[in-house]
Amino acid sequence: MQRLNKSITHAVDRPVKVMQFGEGNFLRAFVDYIFDVTNEKTDFNGGVVIVKPIEFGNLDRFHDQENQYTLQLRGRYNGEAREEVRQITSIVDSVAAIEDYEKYMEYGTSETLRFVVSNTTEAGIRFDETDKFEACPPATYPGKLTKLLFERYKKFNGAADKGLIIMPCELIADNGIELKKCIDKFIELWKLGDEFKAWVDSACSFCPTLVDRIVPGYPRDDAAKLCEEWGYEDQLIDRAEIFGLWVIESDANLPLEQLEKELPFQKAFDVNDPSNTLSVVFTKDHHPYKERKVRILNGSHTSFVLAAYLAGNNIVRDSMNDAQMRKYMEETLFDEVIPTLSLPAEECNEFAKAVIDRFNNPFVDHNLLDISLNSVSKWTARCLPSFTGYVNKFGKLPKYLTFSIAALMAFYTTQDEAEFNGGRVLVGDRNGEKYNIRDDQSVLDFFKANSSKDPKEFAQAYLSNADFFDGQDLSKVDGLVDKIAEYLTDINARGMRAVVTDLVNA
Repeated sequence: MQRLNKSITHAVDRPVKVMQFGEGNFLRAFVDYIFDVTNEKTDFNGGVVIVKPIEFGNLDRFHDQENQYTLQLRGRYNGEAREEVRQITSIVDSVAAIEDYEKYMEYGTSETLRFVVSNTTEAGIRFDETDKFEACPPATYPGKLTKLLFERYKKFNGAADKGLIIMPCELIADNGIELKKCIDKFIELWKLGDEFKAWVDSACSFCPTLVDRIVPGYPRDDAAKLCEEWGYEDQLIDRAEIFGLWVIESDANLPLEQLEKELPFQKAFDVNDPSNTLSVVFTKDHHPYKERKVRILNGSHTSFVLAAYLAGNNIVRDSMNDAQMRKYMEETLFDEVIPTLSLPAEECNEFAKAVIDRFNNPFVDHNLLDISLNSVSKWTARCLPSFTGYVNKFGKLPKYLTFSIAALMAFYTTQDEAEFNGGRVLVGDRNGEKYNIRDDQSVLDFFKANSSKDPKEFAQAYLSNADFFDGQDLSKVDGLVDKIAEYLTDINARGMRAVVTDLVNA
């Protein structure tokens, strides 16, 4: 069987406009897909060069296939199961920054380069004062980018139109701003000069972004079958959900109108096109969109999965097909979370409907126990703002978000522990079936010491532990201790399923 290459995909030669730090599944299923569709549907005409930024691994599979690969998108959209298979041709080359430094730098200082994207993990955007400018390249990603910008500045004599638009995709808050801070520190550390710093400040744009797409990656179990179906061998198959969202914030150097013109994504992904399942939002402030994602998508996960597991479900889709748990989740979203968000309710409602489709994805088995990891800190980050926002706005406890605290406490209730992957876990019991409770050691120690107490004492101890709630003492919220104690007593007496049934029917 022939291996996938440009003769099969009929790839078009395009000038390199995008440098991408990272060759992983996410960027290939998200950024490279977006540029691929944009090339097809607009006059963007830009190629991507992939940069392997670390020493580990190699690019042999990319070179063997002339950087071509197949992307399979699968999921539920507007209530219907959808699937899209696309040969991605947007990548024109792939280079290793360390092993092929000169070629990497040649691309970095090319006339046509305009954009930089990255996904170097959350640890990738960091300042390390031991990093060396003389290294080819420097060790850290911000160090590499600083040196690349400096070489570009020198080659084009500080020309204002040769600055770059930098759009990091790392999952950290204000990723573009944090990357710029690191570069500023390297400029100072390496004494690269005020003129270069002024060029970076005025000619380059560092755009914070928010990315959203679940990417399982290479379909190991199905790869051979898919290749047989497609009629070619592909070692780089990528698989992702069909939903996608990229929010890109402009900075002071880049008016929104210019950003939209240089990146015609919204023409490629027309919101009025019923076949389109991905959205790109250009904005002056990405924070409301992050708030929406964290509190609707992540918050709904955290608010219902522990109750759903104790009620007998094992994967997210089980809960979408469980009338009681689905009502629990939907009423949490529409009645308690969305009323506390800053974006217009209509936008939030549409996003919530898409989230429900994603939870009901027939192609993904998302285990509730996997989502349960570190639920205490997750509840604080994802649910606490909605909980306190609701209390402040309506002057009463939100029914489901309040119950989610009791469900979490019930899930963590045990004194049993075991060794797991070189560490310790607590071991809970679901009607005779054991399950692991994984969290920080201090959290596990708390529940082992307190979960056998009387429900009111247990509730008082948990809610008053300000370390769990970003410094807040939730036991001071009027009526909360008594309500949590009431729920815990009922769960202990009748079981989670019976209590949830009464909750949703009340």
